[in-house]
Amino acid sequence: MEDEKDNKKDAKDDAPATLTQQELERIIKKHEDYIMGRKGGIRAHLTHYNLEGLSFAQRDLSDADFTGSTLCEADFTGSKLDRAVLYCSDLRGANLYNASLKNADLRGATLRGANLVGANMAGIDLREGSLSSATSDGELKDNHAQISVVEKGGANLSGANLNGAKLSGAVAVGSDFSDATLKGARIKKASLRDADFSNTDLENADLSECDLANVVLRNAVLTNTAINLSGVAKENLEGAMMGIPLGLTLKDLPLPLEQMLLLHKQWVESSGKSGKQFDVSGFDLRGSSGFAGLSLTLMRGKGTIFYELDFSKAQVQGGDFREADMRHINFSNADLRGANFSKAQLRNANLSGAKIQPLLLTSGNKMHTVWAGASLRHANLTKADLTEVDFSGTDLCSADLRGANITRANFKGAMMKGALFDPDQRGILAKQMVKV
Repeated sequence: MEDEKDNKKDAKDDAPATLTQQELERIIKKHEDYIMGRKGGIRAHLTHYNLEGLSFAQRDLSDADFTGSTLCEADFTGSKLDRAVLYCSDLRGANLYNASLKNADLRGATLRGANLVGANMAGIDLREGSLSSATSDGELKDNHAQISVVEKGGANLSGANLNGAKLSGAVAVGSDFSDATLKGARIKKASLRDADFSNTDLENADLSECDLANVVLRNAVLTNTAINLSGVAKENLEGAMMGIPLGLTLKDLPLPLEQMLLLHKQWVESSGKSGKQFDVSGFDLRGSSGFAGLSLTLMRGKGTIFYELDFSKAQVQGGDFREADMRHINFSNADLRGANFSKAQLRNANLSGAKIQPLLLTSGNKMHTVWAGASLRHANLTKADLTEVDFSGTDLCSADLRGANITRANFKGAMMKGALFDPDQRGILAKQMVKV
């Protein structure tokens, strides 16, 4: 493997160097060879470059160094930037949709107007940072000194994975963190004025000493969160999930949960002649061990809080989940045929490989799965069976439906901004005259 050179630039040059897309492609190719350990590979060292508007889409740039570079409106869609150094880089208006930035160094980076929807930013460092460079006269100047404090905020991080991220001292004025996960994130002394944390998971996060003026925390998860809410308007905290359970809890169940599940099994196997139907409508079931692999056919959970619970490979045909809170739930490979999810919240839910097609009854009739008014924003529906499913009135924004069977599914009237589909699926949608 060759030494890192060729693409380095002298930081003392007054004007940043530029590259054509073709020149950049050669550097990226050598970097990918470097990652794979192939002969001739060279790590991309693109410090203090002007790479505005260039495309890095779907490429592997793990461990690349972009220190101090201008990346305004660059396209990083689906790219891999794990452990990349983006220290004091200018990413205003950049498209990082579904990019992976795990453990990346974004200290001092400017993200105003950047699109990080669905990005994986686990362990990133977004703390304050500053960078100076020397002119040809030997004088020091601030990197991107023309960028104001306000311009450093305003990023779209909706649905991003920011678990364990370091954002202390960051400027995120007006940024959109809705539906993101920031478990264990450290955000001390950050400027979060006008930021949107609706439906955001801030469990065990540290937001102490932050500027929270006009911040929105509706339906946010604030369990064990270090945060001073005294200055947050009551309407901006509506539906927020604190450590204190909401309403009835596991200890309020009429019988121990295990006994209720056993009685439900008897009820199903005897066609209702013995046992008792599993009904947890209105309960907050957080803290339970989950329901993975269980037979829960025709269970009732209207208005129930199932937040983050595991239903993988469970049998819940014909279940009643109307108006339930099922955010971050795991329904992977579960049988959901004929269940009712009307007005339920399934943001960031995992329904990969789930059976969602109609349930065939012994009478020959079909029981359709109901999604009217439900939110599947940022949900994973890959390889799910969606045959004949009616998604009219359903929020599928930024959901991933690649590999799913959408034969005769109805998407008319669904909200699908940013949803991911395969080319073949787009052909089916085109026949329905549905635009994605």
